[in-house]
Amino acid sequence: MRRLRPLLLVFLLLARGGHTQTTQVLELDPARSRAVFEVKLLFLLGLHGEIGSVHGTLNVDRAHDVAVVDATIDTNDVHMRNHVYENWVKSAEFFDATHFPQIHFVSAEFPLQLLAQGGMIAGTLTIRGVSKSAAFQIGAPGCADPLLGACALAAAGTIRRSEFGMRSRRGTLSDKVDLGLSVFVRPAMP
Repeated sequence: MRRLRPLLLVFLLLARGGHTQTTQVLELDPARSRAVFEVKLLFLLGLHGEIGSVHGTLNVDRAHDVAVVDATIDTNDVHMRNHVYENWVKSAEFFDATHFPQIHFVSAEFPLQLLAQGGMIAGTLTIRGVSKSAAFQIGAPGCADPLLGACALAAAGTIRRSEFGMRSRRGTLSDKVDLGLSVFVRPAMP
């Protein structure tokens, strides 16, 4: 039995090495990726914001033709036309960036073909420490292979801010918040 242990260990290492060759980890390129949001003021006027820090990974399993995305967005990096709005969006009334500096999304496994053709990707979205199921519509890319980083992968979805603890200004601010992502990938840094 003792002689079989080293052989078993070598077999397990070889099997693990074979699996990693079919898995590719791509990094979300923070320099080119962006997140945007819009919430309606007085249910008519859209307040638009852009969040410039998007980080994370896209794990591609070519053996099973599936992928998983894990994205983090920095709520302290909000840009709006007006600094007063920026400060308000970062405040405890909205993102509460002091206590919750990140928005986090982790998808369920989805077929790789969605990245080429578009479709719905489901997962878990965490805002202000509250995690909820969320789905985003992925658009068809503008290039043949977005995994090479030549074009953006675009996603859009809608959340209810009250579900994430943002309940202030209900009379003047819509509960619905539209979210959008434009993500470029690149090979992960070692």
